[in-house]
Amino acid sequence: MRIGVLGCGAIACAVVHGIAGDGHRITVSERSASRARQLANTYENVIIADNQGVIDASDVIILGLMAEVASEVLAKLDFRAGQKVISLMAGATLEQADALVQPAYAVALVMPFPGIALGGSPVMMQGDAELVQELFGSRNSIFVLENPDEMAAYLCAQAVLSPVVRMVSDAADWLGDRVSDKEQGETFLRELVASNLANSACKPLIEALNTPGGYNQRLRLHMEASGVGETLKAGLNALK
Repeated sequence: MRIGVLGCGAIACAVVHGIAGDGHRITVSERSASRARQLANTYENVIIADNQGVIDASDVIILGLMAEVASEVLAKLDFRAGQKVISLMAGATLEQADALVQPAYAVALVMPFPGIALGGSPVMMQGDAELVQELFGSRNSIFVLENPDEMAAYLCAQAVLSPVVRMVSDAADWLGDRVSDKEQGETFLRELVASNLANSACKPLIEALNTPGGYNQRLRLHMEASGVGETLKAGLNALK
């Protein structure tokens, strides 16, 4: 597949790392030049071109631009009828992206995470699930969303990642002050949280960790009493 990537920020770069080994011919734009050079130096099938060169060389185009600059950048480019466009722009709906790339067609809105570079990452998407599955599904979990409202809700809910990471980081700092190997302590906590959540739904996991008087129950009840759950929901509501 001939794939072009407009914009070469952290997420777009991770996407390229995730698909570069699948035999595609990939052309990346000169934006974020250092990342573009790193990709081209790493993979023989990745080349660099200016923005129009990316369009001209590609049948599928991935938009890794910031939504606030997309209209200015894309207005200067000539797309072809029949080209398929995948948007990574969180600040623009699929319909808005489609209007910017005519006569090409924006077929999917995809919200990946940095983990897509190595695989094993969730990928939220709306639109052409078959194409997204073909590109990313062999290594990642594809979550197909029905409409813009579902995408907006998922985008809000995924923001839980940062506070969860902060909680693990704070717990690692607390542990690090009490053990000889601080780095090992953080690794333990990261693997503890990641492996248990990966292998169990939340409700049964909470129940399994609900031993009366146990460490997990006592800390959870303490945090619930402090209002952490309601604070989280209020924060999510504020993101809409």
